[in-house]
Amino acid sequence: MSDSETLKPTAARRARGTQTAGPEAQQHLLRAADELFYREGVRTVGVDAVVERAGVNKMSLYRQFSSKDELVMAYLERKDEQFFGYVEKSFAKHPDEPARQLQQYFDDLAVRASVDDYRGCPFVNVAVEFSDTTHPARQFVFRNKERLMARLLELTTAAGADDPVALANGLGLMIEGVYAASQTYGPGCGPILAAPKVAAQLIAAACSGTQAG
Repeated sequence: MSDSETLKPTAARRARGTQTAGPEAQQHLLRAADELFYREGVRTVGVDAVVERAGVNKMSLYRQFSSKDELVMAYLERKDEQFFGYVEKSFAKHPDEPARQLQQYFDDLAVRASVDDYRGCPFVNVAVEFSDTTHPARQFVFRNKERLMARLLELTTAAGADDPVALANGLGLMIEGVYAASQTYGPGCGPILAAPKVAAQLIAAACSGTQAG
């Protein structure tokens, strides 16, 4: 949805919304939730705001999602797909070169975390908002992070690291540090720009004879 569409008068959006149903309505709602939840926070944004941004009526929302919690889980699924899309796109730049794949991810993350409106990791943000670790949203966060760590471990092992688990854990810690620094120091800050170099040093030290980049 373009910026010009989001600025149309409320009545116009609602008029269009009454004619939007099924998969089309679902996509409008997911795009709106993606934007609002990521920028403003899951708990802060109510369903009325999502409906308004999506340009559909509230009945359309409840036909697609039985509750706000269900919409939140759909948002997390969407973010999970986007996130691993970024990860694999970085890795794909250096097929069969695991050390360089790891390095490339940090190079790309530093660029992404330097965009002015970057709001950090959506999964970290959700974890902060939901204190109950048994909540489905928190459990989703755990699964996302576990999947990332498993992927890192695959590559540190393939790269011939002396201690693949230790290297994967170190790189995982640095990734979380980039997310945090983007919100505390600000996007494009010194710690973010230093991350690729530090990652290269860790990878080179752990992988005998490997040139990380």
